[in-house]
This record gives sequence, C-alpha cells and structure tokens, in this order.
Amino acid sequence: MAKRSYSGWSTYWLLKNLPFIVFVGFLGTVYIANAHYAERKVREIQTLQKELKETRWRYMSLKSELMYNSKQVEVADRARNLGLRALNDQPKKIIIKE
Repeated sequence: MAKRSYSGWSTYWLLKNLPFIVFVGFLGTVYIANAHYAERKVREIQTLQKELKETRWRYMSLKSELMYNSKQVEVADRARNLGLRALNDQPKKIIIKE
C-alpha cells in the first residue's frame, strides 16, 4: 500500500462523497426555487386582494347609485324630463266584446 499525499486523500474523499454533495446541491436548488415561488405567490395574492377590494368598492358604489336612481321620486323626475307624466286617475279597463 503506497502512502497517499494530502491531495490524494481529499480527491478520494470528494469522489467518495460526490453523490451526497450532488444531493445537497439539488436540495439547495429546490429550496431556493421554492422560496422564489412562494414570494411570487404572495405578491400575486396581494394583487388579487387589492383588485377584490377595488371591485367590492365599485360594486357597493354602483349598488348605492342604483338604489338611489330606483326611488319613485327619481324615476318620476326622469320621466317628466322625457315628457311623460304620472297618472292621477284610475286606469281605464278596455273590454272587447266578441
């Protein structure tokens, strides 16, 4: 058995543990990729939450405006602007005799 030098032992040790080193490198790569993926998803969730808040605000605003415009007084004012008027007497029934 020949005496090995220091660099021979380190090469031997490196080659012996190469599968483990590759596995640890792979785990590190997966860890970094997962961190980037999670950060991207967090940003996407925050953007969607902001959009949801703005959409909800718009919905409530439109709903309030619709409720206001649907009041009988508002409808009557708009009809008056179109030249229509409200009936003050009872509607007449039309009877057709055959």
